[in-house]
Amino acid sequence: MKLRIFTEPQQGATYDDLLAVAQATERLGFDAFFRSDHYQRIGPGDPGPGSTDAWITLGALARETSRIRLGTLVSPATFRLPGPLAISVAQVDQMSGGRVELGLGTGWFDQEHAAYGIPFPPLGERYGRFEEQLEIVKGLWAAEKPYSFEGRYYRVADSPALPKPVQRPGPPLIIGGFGAKRTPRLAATYADEYNAPFGTESDTGEAFGRVRQAAETAGRTLVLSAAQTVCVGSDQAELERRAAAIGQDLGVLRLSGLAGTPAEVVDKIGRLGELGAERVYLQVMDLSDLEHLELIGAEVLPQI
Repeated sequence: MKLRIFTEPQQGATYDDLLAVAQATERLGFDAFFRSDHYQRIGPGDPGPGSTDAWITLGALARETSRIRLGTLVSPATFRLPGPLAISVAQVDQMSGGRVELGLGTGWFDQEHAAYGIPFPPLGERYGRFEEQLEIVKGLWAAEKPYSFEGRYYRVADSPALPKPVQRPGPPLIIGGFGAKRTPRLAATYADEYNAPFGTESDTGEAFGRVRQAAETAGRTLVLSAAQTVCVGSDQAELERRAAAIGQDLGVLRLSGLAGTPAEVVDKIGRLGELGAERVYLQVMDLSDLEHLELIGAEVLPQI
């Protein structure tokens, strides 16, 4: 089991905030630093300072860290064309010495698309574009000669398929979500890892089962992972303070996330491991609270 730190910078974080969290992630012994890929705050609250771009951020962090894995959970296929996306991720992989992973999804937050002039087609078309992007990105990374692709939404003609990532045939691809049919099929076909985001233990176990079955049918094996909001405190007062700081009800967090004392959180992570999770992404919402990371690093991480 590996623990990864997962951030939501669109809720209010500068690059310097993210740099501090990423460097603490590395110093404390966590496996990876991941960030969401959004351009606007989700939900009510002060919209400032505005979101940072995910892949520009990761390119910079690639030069400011030396060990941890870096990636998105997840980049929307609506945000970028597949060719330029393959180039960006390959370049950051070079800049990091081969430490990058790409989480890719359909895109869902219509308000940020409207706010920044990004087309937001219906769900069926988004899935179609998403699948073609998966094939093109993987194809460009792996190609040993000029690469071409003819699809319904994208056409690639005699691409030199450069630059190449350090990791060959390419950085690991992560697909997540609780879709009952398309998600397991796409994960089994294209992904290296399937992520169950913010689900109950029951829902997570059922999703893992669907993906395992699809992967077995495809003759493949995937890494299984889960993402959960984390809120750890040494005592009740500290727990309540941290939950209040992120605007969450502690009782709800105990049921739906990883909230509690270090021992309680270790126990729940263990149950996720019993379901098959090999990685858990700890969604840290208060990026100014580095003492939170220190506590998790000291009292949770060594027991996992």
